Amino acid sequence: MPEPTPATIEARLRGFTEPYLGTDLVGARAIKRIDTDGAEILVEVELGFPTGTYGAELAGHLRELLAPAAAGRPVRVDVATRIVGHEVQRGAHRLANVRNIVAVASGKGGVGKSTTAVNLAVALQRDGARTGLLDADIYGPSQPRMLGCGGRPDSKDGKTMEPMVSYGVQAMSIGNLVDEETPMIWRGPMATSALTQLLNDTRWDDLDYLVVDLPPGTGDIQLTLCQNIPVTGAVIVTTPQDIALLDARKALKMFEKVNVPVLGIIENMSIHVCSKCGHEEPIFGAGGGEAMAAQYGVDLLGALPLDIRIREGADNGRPTVAVEPESAAAHTYVNIARRIAAKISLRGKDYSARFPKIVVENS
Repeated sequence: MPEPTPATIEARLRGFTEPYLGTDLVGARAIKRIDTDGAEILVEVELGFPTGTYGAELAGHLRELLAPAAAGRPVRVDVATRIVGHEVQRGAHRLANVRNIVAVASGKGGVGKSTTAVNLAVALQRDGARTGLLDADIYGPSQPRMLGCGGRPDSKDGKTMEPMVSYGVQAMSIGNLVDEETPMIWRGPMATSALTQLLNDTRWDDLDYLVVDLPPGTGDIQLTLCQNIPVTGAVIVTTPQDIALLDARKALKMFEKVNVPVLGIIENMSIHVCSKCGHEEPIFGAGGGEAMAAQYGVDLLGALPLDIRIREGADNGRPTVAVEPESAAAHTYVNIARRIAAKISLRGKDYSARFPKIVVENS
């Protein structure tokens, strides 16, 4: 067998499609070093998304992949993670302490968008990313209850707010500033101003990802987010039901019109799982999310069940990913969160911080 060279090792790596990136590691520029000169073959991999336990799993798979080309020599694979800020829509500038903002949206209410958002945030945090959650639903905030972070935020300077922290996730909601039963009887401009303040006046602590739980629809708050807030990408949550898909399409088209990339679609309540016998039944229909994804050329990021344990966890401030991490639903949330982060990692990086600001002064 010929001695291995960096070229032969690279050729083997090109034949492996990384499941979350959807492409090979060489094409994704994730291979940082190949060294065949020492006693062992060394491959250094750097991924742009959090991996949790998957990093060790990937390293083991790559060792097996490269063994036939190693000529009997041991193979060492080091997998590291480096999360950076990525491009946002034109005219928006990335926040200094938030690298990436992910909007979770739906065309209508009742599809489980907020439950999905909180579990995705916890999944990213558990995978090793510094994660925040902004509840952008001014009229119907639900994240203080779902994340179990009620109460009012502290302020060290009387001007800004410290984020609430629960399950390691930094969070902020208008629900932390008013009583739970107090209605927000505000017109559109007041609501959008409140959203901007919640984002900018919260002292987010060095976030890799800020998940924004948008209200349903395509109104003032969504438009403000798309025009004035630096969004890295959006995720659309829908159920398989035709009436939900009609409104989900509107949300998708809204993001397209304002040049915010849609990272994919999540089909929630795709199948009902009986808590007594485990019988599965697609009570809201089947294949709707997949058909919509194919129609618009975006990815179906995953399908989540209609499971009473997910609902009970959300109502009691105990997100499924946090309290039942080994459950099938939690694994699905984690896989979806990794796919979202991996798709972000393939986008162009944001280099705006490298360029100096030009200031004109009168001399």
